[in-house]
Amino acid sequence: MSTPVAAAGFPMVTPALSRGTVDRSEDLRDPDRIAAAWPTARVLTLDPAGRAEIRTGSDGVPSLVTVPAPDVAAAVPTEAVLLGAVDGVDHWAVPVATVDGPESTDGWSTEAIPGEDSGPTRLGLRDVGAVLGDRDAGLLTAATALLTWHRRAPFCPACGRPSTPTTAGWARRCPEGHEEFPRTDPAVIMLVHDGAGSMVLARQPSWPPGRVSVLAGFVEAGEALEATVAREIGEEIGIAVTDIAYLGSQPWPFPRSLMVGFVARAERGAVLSPRPGEIEEATWVTREQVRRILAAGGSADGITLPGGVSIARHMVEGWAAVDD
Repeated sequence: MSTPVAAAGFPMVTPALSRGTVDRSEDLRDPDRIAAAWPTARVLTLDPAGRAEIRTGSDGVPSLVTVPAPDVAAAVPTEAVLLGAVDGVDHWAVPVATVDGPESTDGWSTEAIPGEDSGPTRLGLRDVGAVLGDRDAGLLTAATALLTWHRRAPFCPACGRPSTPTTAGWARRCPEGHEEFPRTDPAVIMLVHDGAGSMVLARQPSWPPGRVSVLAGFVEAGEALEATVAREIGEEIGIAVTDIAYLGSQPWPFPRSLMVGFVARAERGAVLSPRPGEIEEATWVTREQVRRILAAGGSADGITLPGGVSIARHMVEGWAAVDD
């Protein structure tokens, strides 16, 4: 599935974590309907590291492991979150204690994707988000976002008292009646090009040598998305851009971002001035070089591109596919 973007000049395949096909209608959260549907519902579990049970069958395709809801509890647990309905069947997520491995807070896992006919193993969204089917990618993305939010927001921001989940996990309420909803922090992610076959790749100081990506930054209060794009590019690499155009978006629940993709054009040969402490290095790369790196699986010439679960990878691939 791809999204044509005429203004940007190239199409972008729908990002891995934006492929959800689950019915998330608010009407599904009616308490009476939920209670009646619980006996036929399915449940997936997430540990504190953001890992769900994954099974890979003989076809080599990984999928989420879910269990019948009555096997989990006789009625909906307080900590359960309703992810939505699949073919009329409710799908829920519940948190479980840490299983086999150090606890993390960002969804990373060091386990490998299981081989053919493997038993279940726990893997995070970063590990398998790009290779899960559309339905499972949507379920795991929502589960990661919601359960991470509940774990990080146990107290009411208005009065400081403990709050409890409500509305099938889509809100929290404290004893004073204050209600809070899951937060999403918008961030822009930008592919800067010169309109002549070159684009910018940059590396943050915390990344290992060779690992690069496009630029990104958080939207500030009272700021439009396009203004954020221009400001962040100016701050991070010291150049001005024009022709800012929207590409697409992707949820990024690490812990609660929405990545909004843009493309922007800079002057050909513009001198890049990486901002100390934010960008370790930035460079112009040609379309031919990017294509060569992609053909090698995403790593070549001492450069490693973002992984397939990131919207950044799809942006780079879309730009690289355009004819010079």
